[in-house]
Amino acid sequence: MTSEVVENEFEFYSKAEKYWKDVPPTVDGMLGGYGHISSIDINSSRKFLQRFLRDGPNRTGTTRALDCGAGIGRITKRLLLPLFKTVDMVDVTEDFLTKAKSYLGEEGRRVRNYFCCGLQDFSPEPNSYDVIWIQWVIGHLTDNHLSDFLKRCRAGLRPNGIVVIKDNMAQEGVIMDDVDSSVCRDLDVVRKIIRRAGLHLLAEERQENFPDEIYHVYTFAMR
Repeated sequence: MTSEVVENEFEFYSKAEKYWKDVPPTVDGMLGGYGHISSIDINSSRKFLQRFLRDGPNRTGTTRALDCGAGIGRITKRLLLPLFKTVDMVDVTEDFLTKAKSYLGEEGRRVRNYFCCGLQDFSPEPNSYDVIWIQWVIGHLTDNHLSDFLKRCRAGLRPNGIVVIKDNMAQEGVIMDDVDSSVCRDLDVVRKIIRRAGLHLLAEERQENFPDEIYHVYTFAMR
């Protein structure tokens, strides 16, 4: 539980904001020096996502996606814009969203909104998104804020829409990272928070071909 490792909630959030303000607005900056894994990450995410976008009675639509913790738009550019008509981005760091406007190039014209906001304070527009993609950012939310945010995401989905979380998973319990003021939860804790938010797990997958020294990364789809 984050309540056991986060002593001061205000400090937890403000330290994280300060950390990201000093990170260069590059792919390498977004990935903590692991920019070389970006293509492996995107290709796996595309395969995972496309199973929900294929033909079928419960097929997820491709009208609009939301990129949460979007940074400079690495996922928006390479995963979401090629698959969706329009994308919205939300990130707490204004400099990243400013950089996104040049990084995304011509296709960036299909980004409708750049929301500068922490996810603990952000509410997706109800009944608006086919996919809400949340990658490498849940560690910046307390358990209660993550559960509440996921409830708001659930309300933000269109019919057959899905919420996707892709993130690091600890081997056991909850681990605090004082450098970027984030937590890493184990699989059981994440699944409990998903259930608490009233969401139902549709698929779960471990990322392959990442460096051995980093945390295991899992992707979850839910609605």
